[in-house]
Amino acid sequence: MQQDNEWSRRLSERLFEQRVVLLHGELDDESASRATAELMSLDASGDAAVSLRLDCGSGSLALALTLMDVIALLGVPVRGLGLGQIGGPAVGILAVCTHRAAMPSTRFMLCEPRTQMGEARASDVARWAEMRADERRRFCDRIAEAAGQPPDAVSDEVTAGRYLSAEEAQAYGLIDEICRPEAEIHQLPGPPIGFRPRR
Repeated sequence: MQQDNEWSRRLSERLFEQRVVLLHGELDDESASRATAELMSLDASGDAAVSLRLDCGSGSLALALTLMDVIALLGVPVRGLGLGQIGGPAVGILAVCTHRAAMPSTRFMLCEPRTQMGEARASDVARWAEMRADERRRFCDRIAEAAGQPPDAVSDEVTAGRYLSAEEAQAYGLIDEICRPEAEIHQLPGPPIGFRPRR
């Protein structure tokens, strides 16, 4: 276990050196804070583009909106690459990147994230519902702007929980291109990562 953690730490450091931020798994406080800190640090450390690689199937809408704001305010381009599954809030994060791409096997799901509220007074529940509705509206508006779609249409797709292939996501306007074997490969700055099998 300790060896796996050390390997993950070294991989993260090497990716960071090459201006790559990895966001995978559920979008929670820990992953969102790490991605935000890395994006802002890379923005402050140079003018070259940052690569954000996403594989997120679920997560918090509020955290996604925060990350979307951070990406919009950065002074460097952010090139998003969808890997595996991009669902719920992560769709918005990829959509607002300067350049958006996906692997051929990437799957997208326009859907509302599940939310829970603990015990609260009736007045708190009403305020929470209002805040949640405002977050959802802002989220759909941002996706609509990025994809060139009407906000009401995006809202309907989110309510229905529409699945999209990479090709459908490109036609919808969520991504700019699909990375294929014949695509032109751009070498990242710095030495190669040099993956080696573990012993």
